[in-house]
Amino acid sequence: QVQLVESGGGLVQAGGSLRLSCSASASIFSINVMGWYRQAPGKQREFVVSITKGGSTNYVDSVKGRFTISRDSAKNTMYLQMNSLKPEDTAVYYCWGRYGLDYWGQGTQVTVSS
Repeated sequence: QVQLVESGGGLVQAGGSLRLSCSASASIFSINVMGWYRQAPGKQREFVVSITKGGSTNYVDSVKGRFTISRDSAKNTMYLQMNSLKPEDTAVYYCWGRYGLDYWGQGTQVTVSS
């Protein structure tokens, strides 16, 4: 069983930055794939970015060049650095990991004002 806990959401103006954190109860290098999804009000949950335990990354086109996923093995934590934020980035962001089964964090709200 893997537990994931997100933090770092908040309110920021357009063009600003936030860093989201996802703390895992197991070594992040033991988790096959991790990443982030987001869900805006009235919208379906959408894929944002993933990273494999080998370090391969995949970003949705809308965040390429603005968002960066990273890991800190010593802290068992995954980060999402979000720069040049846009109002359309407003959503609840969910940490996700696949370790046989899929595991989800509780979500953290990101609000970008115009």
